[in-house]
Amino acid sequence: MPEEMPDRATFDAVYRRSLEDPDAFWAEEARKLDWSRPSDQVLDWSPPFAKWFVGGELNACHLCVDRHLATPRKNKVAIYWEGETGETRVLSYATLHREVSRAASVLLNLGVGKGDVVALYMPMIPELPVLMLACARIGAIHTVVFSAFSASALADRVRETEARVVVTADAGVRRGKQVPLKPKADEAVAHAPSVEHVIVVRRGTADVAMQDGRDAWFADLLESADDSVPAVPVEATHPLFILYTSGTTGKPKGIVHATGGYMVYAHSTFQWAFDLDENSVYWCTADIGWVTGHTALVYGPLSHGATVVMYEGAPDYPDLGRWWEIIEKYGVTAFYTSPTAIRMFMQHGDEWPAKRDLTSLQILGTVGEPINPEAWHWYNRHIGGERCPIVDTWWQTETGSFMISGAPGIAPMPQKPGVAGHPLPGVDAAVVDENGKPVPDGEKGVLVIRKPWPGMLQTIHKDPDRYQMAYWSRFPGLFSADDYAVRDEDGYIRVLGRADEVLKVAGHRIGSLEIENGAVAHEAVAEAAAVGVPDAVKGEAIVVFAVLMDGYEPSDELGEEISGSISLSVGVFARPKSVHLVRALPKTRSGKIMRRVLRAVAGDEPIGDVSTLENEASVEEVKRAYEALKQEF
Repeated sequence: MPEEMPDRATFDAVYRRSLEDPDAFWAEEARKLDWSRPSDQVLDWSPPFAKWFVGGELNACHLCVDRHLATPRKNKVAIYWEGETGETRVLSYATLHREVSRAASVLLNLGVGKGDVVALYMPMIPELPVLMLACARIGAIHTVVFSAFSASALADRVRETEARVVVTADAGVRRGKQVPLKPKADEAVAHAPSVEHVIVVRRGTADVAMQDGRDAWFADLLESADDSVPAVPVEATHPLFILYTSGTTGKPKGIVHATGGYMVYAHSTFQWAFDLDENSVYWCTADIGWVTGHTALVYGPLSHGATVVMYEGAPDYPDLGRWWEIIEKYGVTAFYTSPTAIRMFMQHGDEWPAKRDLTSLQILGTVGEPINPEAWHWYNRHIGGERCPIVDTWWQTETGSFMISGAPGIAPMPQKPGVAGHPLPGVDAAVVDENGKPVPDGEKGVLVIRKPWPGMLQTIHKDPDRYQMAYWSRFPGLFSADDYAVRDEDGYIRVLGRADEVLKVAGHRIGSLEIENGAVAHEAVAEAAAVGVPDAVKGEAIVVFAVLMDGYEPSDELGEEISGSISLSVGVFARPKSVHLVRALPKTRSGKIMRRVLRAVAGDEPIGDVSTLENEASVEEVKRAYEALKQEF
């Protein structure tokens, strides 16, 4: 790649300025938002605790709703909602303002005020973003709990945050069936003494038990609601939300994000990555129960006045054409989804997207995990028509928004399939060895961030010591992302996956993602998961579970070919002990492979909570495969 391409030079100039004078850079970005009171200080940094835009006051709901009302966006569509079973709703920015104000009035009438926590345990319906924004409007703190979580998981989060109000629905809809939510909320609230009120939104048709004095239907409460509740300015350091990470080990961490830093960073990075304009119709397929839904479906696009598509249901219901039908129907211009979903569609070929007109698309994005080159090329060819840039974003719940990504909103740059891209402005990322020293370009190390950034978490709720231990103790002075990565000669970073998802085989430390990419490199494999099983000689032996593309039949010969593909891609030391060809892998409803389930089955250990599992039959199939594997051992 030429050293001084005009586009790269433009990006490099912005990036250098952001690191050389970060206070001036972020002050300039902050001025793009509306502030009730400007800040006195951009950053108060007492490592590892950061306070951004100290002394400033603003309101996140005002930024996402009210400020658009004085512009032609007032009557522009804010949210297109598509129900799984065919219902649709359209909310303009004026309508969104009215609905958010009424929801805020409901909360105020129940005694909710600034600093109180409201737990939202809801399906993907418009009332969810409405209630998030309503909390922000009055200075309350929302904690969204993914609606597939168990009653126990909900109880833990409600109890720890001391939420005064829980908002749920009678049911959600998944694959055409009603999934009860209120009974799980009741079970959770029984173990959460802080809860004073339970608000129930009607989505399904089943009768639910309502406790007198505590429970109320949202529709009934709206009858006496005011539709002109003002947005209350809060300190920039005031918490906007608490969102729990869903780590597979240990107690989930309540990540606290502050209003000012989070909103500035979400607003800036969203524009850099997705290059929005007044005609953008943007769709992020993530559930709002995860940080992707918070930033990339609510606060990021709405702060820009974009039109957002929100879809309730499964990607393949009633068939594999549903997503592509939605893109065609609403004229989606920017589409953001996970590599797991892309591989699922890739498994079934290009028949379904080929049936729809996807020419409205102008930019594609991926999130949640690194995308393998094969999936990148399929996405580029069959969804983007080889004309759309793909922004492969790396970020975490803890970072607030995108950290490493393409940046078409600053300057288009050459793309590298399977490589996230360059750190965004203000992100001082490095790849280091076990001693915290930068490794040479091309060598694998641990991804770290060397300077604070506005979107960073403030702390872990009620546990600042754990915050320091979890993120800053491994490499003193450096934020550890706990991901392996490689930096190339162009400054691009390829993320290799979680540092804790590492197999140790005959002295070699191998990331599970590297093995899985080697399997998917075979033309017959749609997706794969690699886990380790005890081995007396090697310490661990690699076992791979692979899902085949349509048109391929399982065979011993094919398993051998896949093993060979891994050996060729990673090295002969990474050759699996066995490859099992299965119809499905255990995944959460958000699309992530539950490798801990595979490891638990392999170790004859309890599988634990699988309430977020999309397809329980996949676990039984994995169990049968392992029973066969034991015979080989």
